Amino acid sequence: MADDKKKKNDTDESTEEGGGKKKLIIIIAAAVVLLLIIGGAAFFFLKPDPVEEEEVDPGLDVPVPVINQSSEIGPMVEITEFIVNIISEDERHYVKGSFTIELNKEEVREEANKRMPQIRDAVLLLVGNKTYEELHDLQGKKQLKAELVSKINSFLQNGKVKAIYFTDFVVQ
Repeated sequence: MADDKKKKNDTDESTEEGGGKKKLIIIIAAAVVLLLIIGGAAFFFLKPDPVEEEEVDPGLDVPVPVINQSSEIGPMVEITEFIVNIISEDERHYVKGSFTIELNKEEVREEANKRMPQIRDAVLLLVGNKTYEELHDLQGKKQLKAELVSKINSFLQNGKVKAIYFTDFVVQ
């Protein structure tokens, strides 16, 4: 009988120890789950906002010729006032302008004056195919100058255009 009581006491102690181990495992598991929840919440609330990339204007990639600050100024030819309707979706817009062309040689002035109808036609076509947004900012105007230099140089045979200077330019 004493052996029975001793076995019973050993069984009770092992049950209490087994129950204690189960409680310990449950407490540790709950602590781990709690730590994971807190860590996830901290990550969610403390992470930095994603940086939004700005759209890059494709006009910024257009090469623009650098105006040389040479001591010698070439011969000038003035393009008198022109008015051109430009592309616009919402309202009617137009450009009113005039500019001066700097040439690299004196001999080219006569040729440029003879080809003035071709030059004015090129100006009207190039400006007329621009949008209000393109001509409203500085980069768009620089791009227009570069395109005008390239187009006018394609006509001239005795010399080249060094630079274009807008003397009047209104976008409305």
